[in-house]
Amino acid sequence: MLQLSGVSAGYQGKDVLFDISASFEPGVNYCLLGPNGCGKTTLLRAIARLIDYRGSISWNGTDLKKMSRREIAGHIAVMCQNSGSSFSYSVYDAVMLGRYARMKRTLFSGPGEKDREAVRNCLERTNLWELRKRPIDQLSGGQRQRVFLAQALAQDPDVILLDEPANHLDMRHQIDLVDSLHAWTADGSHSVIGVFHDIDLALRFSENMLFLKDGKLLAQGPFAQAANRQFLQNVFEMDVVGYMQASRRKWDEVS
Repeated sequence: MLQLSGVSAGYQGKDVLFDISASFEPGVNYCLLGPNGCGKTTLLRAIARLIDYRGSISWNGTDLKKMSRREIAGHIAVMCQNSGSSFSYSVYDAVMLGRYARMKRTLFSGPGEKDREAVRNCLERTNLWELRKRPIDQLSGGQRQRVFLAQALAQDPDVILLDEPANHLDMRHQIDLVDSLHAWTADGSHSVIGVFHDIDLALRFSENMLFLKDGKLLAQGPFAQAANRQFLQNVFEMDVVGYMQASRRKWDEVS
């Protein structure tokens, strides 16, 4: 289990997250929702230990600050919206990089059969096998996004942190992404924590929500219990329910 207690974090000495406490159970998917600048991405970066924080973040009772980077990578993978590479790796090699934390370390070690099998499985799961030899800098934004998802899956973590995972994906591939993540967590031992801007897509992904605003956690729990019309208006500073209802009426006209 991933446990946060009193976590505050920020940049250049200025906090953007304040006293966040939350628990994330294995086998459960979670959505982080809130307006731009509320601290969603910063929270993921703190959990991944990509930035310093105060308070405690623990994995199964062990504080992450007492774990090595490689130990953390064996449990937690992160796919950020700005994932990228300064080298023209092939799709296959880029995904193989995700196996680093799992490879046996010897003087002349390289990928083993288990690593190659894992990479192929992840490429097939993300519909990238046919593109495995193509340089990633020749891919579309959506294809590249799927490469970095496959890279995270290849890491074989217990938890994947996704920052706007549907960024650059068309509607069909958004649904494919959500369905593949559901399949990945279906064994009850894996979980995903994702930042979303599209509330409809978030609800397809999970009912378990964490609402943030101004760096503070306002509510956590099933969507129908944690949110109501006034609460959502306070979080997003607009009539979210009214907007969604108007959109539904337009779809009803063409159904």
